Order: sequence, then C-alpha cells, then structure tokens
Amino acid sequence: MALEKVIIVDRIEVTENGCVEVRTATRIMEDGKQISGKFHRHVVAPGDDYSGEDTRVQAICVALHTAEVIAAYKAA
Repeated sequence: MALEKVIIVDRIEVTENGCVEVRTATRIMEDGKQISGKFHRHVVAPGDDYSGEDTRVQAICVALHTAEVIAAYKAA
C-alpha cells in the first residue's frame, strides 16, 4: 500500500474583467486510486504578482494582463 499526495492546478478560467480564476486539487492516492481530495480556489487579478503561480497560469497572465486591461480593472 503506497500513499501519495498529488497537488495539481486542474482548472484555469478567465473572467470578463481579466481576472484569472485558478483551482488547485489536492488528491490523496492509494495504489493509483484517489481515496481523498479537496479543492482550493484563488483569483489572480490584473496587476497582481503572479510570479509564484503555475507556469500555465503565468503564461495566461502574460498574454492577458496588458497595460490596458490592468488600467480598466483598476478604474472599475
């Protein structure tokens, strides 16, 4: 019996105002089968520091969070 804790970003969504919603799944696996799990969600808003995010989230933020998007988000 081998237990393993797996943490992955399993969902990335972009909202109309430029926020990037990230869902992280924590799964406890026993012999390759999930026996427990939970989710954590957080938002990366335009202008936020995203340097510590998953590489896929960073790539989306680089493409999406332009100066115009950041200014519009702050003005709203």
